[in-house]
Amino acid sequence: MSESHVRESALQGRRVLVVEDDYFWADELSAGLRRVGVAVLGPTGTITSALDLLAPEPDLDAAVIDMNLRGERADPVADRLLELGVPVLLVTGYETATLSPAYAALPCLEKPVGLGPVLAALGRLLPPV
Repeated sequence: MSESHVRESALQGRRVLVVEDDYFWADELSAGLRRVGVAVLGPTGTITSALDLLAPEPDLDAAVIDMNLRGERADPVADRLLELGVPVLLVTGYETATLSPAYAALPCLEKPVGLGPVLAALGRLLPPV
């Protein structure tokens, strides 16, 4: 899916949390989301800072989470988002079989991944406005 197609899709005007500890990928992902009209919350690269952003229960349409944040599994962040009813896209270097069964139904992309597949997966994840 091209960025121009995504620009006209369900992503424009949406609010997406980015939880990613790799500075360069977080920057690329956030910039790409903004180019297609997404309001980005974050990016943030630690479990604590991500949970702090979620403490006031922000108005989010979706979240993109790297499941390995500085050597720690981001399960607490994913769990909180699921409690809040926020659609979650997992991006991970972990084998999907090693993730919690609670995340089996969540869309998951394996790293390394490019911006296009992330945008396409988010477009599929979000219902039309």
